[in-house]
Amino acid sequence: MSHPKNTQIEPLASAVATDVVKPSNFLRQIIESDLAHGSYASRKWGGSPGDAAHHAKGQPDPAKIRTRFPPEPNGYLHIGHAKSICLNFGLARDYGGVCHLRFDDTNPEKEDTEYVNSIIDSVKWLGFEWNGAPDAAPYQASDYFDFMYRAAEYLIEAGHAYVDEQTAEQMRVNRGDFGKPGINSPYRSRTPADNLARFRQMRDGLYEDGAMVLRAKIDMASPNINLRDPAIYRIRRATHHNTGDKWCIYPMYTYAHPIEDALEQITHSICTLEFEDQRPFYDWLMARLIEGGLLASPPPHQYEFARLNLTYVITSKRKLAQLVYDHKVSGWDDPRMPTIVGLRRRGYTPAALQMFAERIGVTKSDSWIDYSTLEGCLREDLELKAHRGMAVLNPVKLVMTNWDEVMGAGHLEPCSQPALPHAPHGASSGAAPEGTEPPPARQFTIGKEVWIDREDFEEVP
Repeated sequence: MSHPKNTQIEPLASAVATDVVKPSNFLRQIIESDLAHGSYASRKWGGSPGDAAHHAKGQPDPAKIRTRFPPEPNGYLHIGHAKSICLNFGLARDYGGVCHLRFDDTNPEKEDTEYVNSIIDSVKWLGFEWNGAPDAAPYQASDYFDFMYRAAEYLIEAGHAYVDEQTAEQMRVNRGDFGKPGINSPYRSRTPADNLARFRQMRDGLYEDGAMVLRAKIDMASPNINLRDPAIYRIRRATHHNTGDKWCIYPMYTYAHPIEDALEQITHSICTLEFEDQRPFYDWLMARLIEGGLLASPPPHQYEFARLNLTYVITSKRKLAQLVYDHKVSGWDDPRMPTIVGLRRRGYTPAALQMFAERIGVTKSDSWIDYSTLEGCLREDLELKAHRGMAVLNPVKLVMTNWDEVMGAGHLEPCSQPALPHAPHGASSGAAPEGTEPPPARQFTIGKEVWIDREDFEEVP
């Protein structure tokens, strides 16, 4: 399994930047500790994603770490995604690593190439390259479907998975709750041969959608409900935007995501806190597939951080989509939308969003960030970039009646003001010091008639 378009991958940076000291956080501390102890120094890289045999033929990985940004292409990215992009790509840049852009396209009914293209454009606009090479093709989870199926068959043969024919309601009831252990499925004791035969029948389309699922066989009495035999494959007849109608069974996200990370040799899999309870299954699956020789060791490790909560801003992709589909806004790029394309159209810059992501930091606890912090980052970025102008929004004409006798009839007085008032020398009317560029200025004239704001002249103040 390989990606011939990306045969040579180089790290984004060769070493940690020494000229700029980055604010530390728990993720940086983890990465620095891993690098100091050589936790991933033994890894090999086969030149593209692949299984254990593929990477064993490769060279020592030139990337010191590998991170990833794995959006699902079911909508446009928003300000919360911008934080994740800057975090993952920034860590790879700062520690001599590579960040992968990967589409987690395991849910064919909600995904579309429109969203794929918009995500690619947004990441580029923010100033990042992915997969270790300029113009490299993004990775796609759907490219790994063959391996995921192969891994599922291995789990069945090893006695770690079984086909369950209970209804969704029966599985929900038998799963138990936080105070009551689950009940084993009546189909849990089937032989690996029987399970493998039924799973292949699922693949061949012999059953209706929802008739059965493939479940991992772990522990129905586990205090972590996510380990009570989670579903890893379901029947879903839907045309996929990448694989078409090749498959009528699709992997569940919690099964697919760890495998994607491992095939890409990700070292630090960084996600938001809602996936913390899924980490034990992530680790369980990695251990089983490494035991079977399907995946290379050491495996990736998942780390969680608090998602962005911004005052006065909706960061639910579902709710943002509802605003678009209900025509409450003009589109995903409406300047009122917190999407990256909306912020871009409103005038936000990539540097401002990167500064915002750096400034708010990374923590394990939920907190709210005031919207003024984002606005402050934009002001700070534009301070020395955006040339000043002037407009009178509520004008009233002012006529200077003695202009002609003092200045001469028809005279226009040339004037100038600094275009960047707070730039070096911008507030000074004198010449720039030798060897420096003169500050930019805006030129205009004043005559007998000028416009002033109506509030500046009121007969009754």
